[in-house]
Amino acid sequence: MTQDARDQEQATTPPSDDDSTNGSIGNEDLAAAFLRETEVVEEAVEDGKKVRRKGIYLLPNLFTTSALFSGFFAVVAGINGEFTSAAVAIFIAMVLDGLDGRVARMTNTQSAFGAEYDSLADMISFGMAPALVAFTWILQDIGKTGWVVAFLYVACAALRLARFNVQIGSADKKWFIGLPSPSAAALVAASVWTFNSFDADAVGFKLLMLLVVAAAGILMVSNIRYYSFKDLDFKKPVPFVVLLAVVLGFVMISVEPSLMLLLLFGAYVASGPVLAVMRKANPES
Repeated sequence: MTQDARDQEQATTPPSDDDSTNGSIGNEDLAAAFLRETEVVEEAVEDGKKVRRKGIYLLPNLFTTSALFSGFFAVVAGINGEFTSAAVAIFIAMVLDGLDGRVARMTNTQSAFGAEYDSLADMISFGMAPALVAFTWILQDIGKTGWVVAFLYVACAALRLARFNVQIGSADKKWFIGLPSPSAAALVAASVWTFNSFDADAVGFKLLMLLVVAAAGILMVSNIRYYSFKDLDFKKPVPFVVLLAVVLGFVMISVEPSLMLLLLFGAYVASGPVLAVMRKANPES
């Protein structure tokens, strides 16, 4: 057989089983290497011992991802001029953000990854989203002052979240130091939701939103204490009138959601400075 004939025969001969097996092994090694290099590994304490744990918990991070999606949706809705939808999305993000931590504690699935992921999601949902929604609605009409105040809010939210992360375990759980970022976002979102139905071109509304956004940002990085409600025990029996008050509260909110939420969170935001003044006036209490 000539050399050309042998070369032609080798070119037309199908690959052997050994060749396909080697290719399959190569593909498996590539997939295994990808999984190994992208795996999350963190130190955790189990039974009093430090262990290296691989992987993440799915359930609480699903709630965090849903909250992140709501915050991103609020930004997109604000850019498209759908300010009511944007405000509602921020409140939905608040609910989901409140659930992820509770679900993690109930199912014993707390992790350092979940805490960091939750903080980054909060930065989008309660930092960027409220500022951009307020800016696209009315603050952009004020010019440079408008975007400077919007940036002030975003920067204060980032500082608030960073400070909260490093104070975990050292601060009194009964109190928040500074206005919580979800409450600040709720105040801004409720203001946009409520005032959007009025004449937004009026100078008074522009100045009011400027004050609301700036005050919410500054209060987040202040040392004013806010009640955290973490010492409430929902497992203990309560008087019947408490349940009746909760039902009446839901009814009032459903009648005029934007206004009632604005009054509710406005009262909570004001409670910090009011209590601080009262404590200073009466130090013995």
